[in-house]
Amino acid sequence: MKIVVTDGYTLNPGDLSWKPIEAMGELTVYERMKPEEIVEKCKNATIVVTNKVPFNEAAISQLTNLKMIAVTATGYNIIDVQAAAKKGIVVSNVPAYGTASVAQHTIALLLELTNQVGKHAASVAAGEWVKSPDFGYQITPITELAGKTMGIVGWGNIGSQTARIAQALGMELLYYNPTKKESAFAPWASLPELFAKSDYISLHCPLKPDNTGFVNNELISLMKPSACIINTSRGPLINEQHLADALNTGRIAGAALDVLSTEPPPAGNPLLTAKNCIITPHNAWISSEARQRVMDVTVKNVAAFLKGAPVNKVG
Repeated sequence: MKIVVTDGYTLNPGDLSWKPIEAMGELTVYERMKPEEIVEKCKNATIVVTNKVPFNEAAISQLTNLKMIAVTATGYNIIDVQAAAKKGIVVSNVPAYGTASVAQHTIALLLELTNQVGKHAASVAAGEWVKSPDFGYQITPITELAGKTMGIVGWGNIGSQTARIAQALGMELLYYNPTKKESAFAPWASLPELFAKSDYISLHCPLKPDNTGFVNNELISLMKPSACIINTSRGPLINEQHLADALNTGRIAGAALDVLSTEPPPAGNPLLTAKNCIITPHNAWISSEARQRVMDVTVKNVAAFLKGAPVNKVG
């Protein structure tokens, strides 16, 4: 049985081991794979392990030996699950592996917006403190978070964990979820109310056709001029031109993003040059601990499939 890993480098740049999967079949690991290479490189595979390489209906229809697609992520929008189901192909994912890491990165972005540690450290490294007439200085405003309102959009594992950390910082909370969860320790608010009342808005929702680009001029216009938005979820949730325009005109105070609509982004993405916009390269999930959990669950997913009792099935 042949197992093909389509884009192994991001999950395992060398610090993890493929041996547990290798023990279950003839393993071929590609560090990266272009969509046009899928059919040729996966034509003999019974199992494909993929992170971001998309498997559409056209590709799936040509992979006659394929029986399982193991997605090394929670989101599986890169897979045409209906096309897979029609061919009896099992699709599995890795749920809830990155809760701690993504929430931590969200708070890191929040603190960078308020404290600008990177800019101040660079100022010291450039010799500006040595030349300063004062014992301390600020090159950007420093904002205290206690008493500010954090609005969480999406109340799953990551959203609620982010809210707990924000609460520990003394922040007030609001949350929006399509399904109101009365047990939540933060009050529910409609999207317009949340955008109008929050000082910081953090996105933690899956990407769906009905929420693509939902952060647009209509909602941004409700935000306080001093408010900021954080996105560690999915890039296409935001209309990037609308957000860039709001930042460049001072309509809102800032943004901190770990995801963009296209990754890597084209040079012309308007957010790359927008004012007061912090961008990290989709690494909220990438701690060694989180990646090890992905590997461990993927091994279990493949093993369960081979035993005829697949787990973490999607679609």
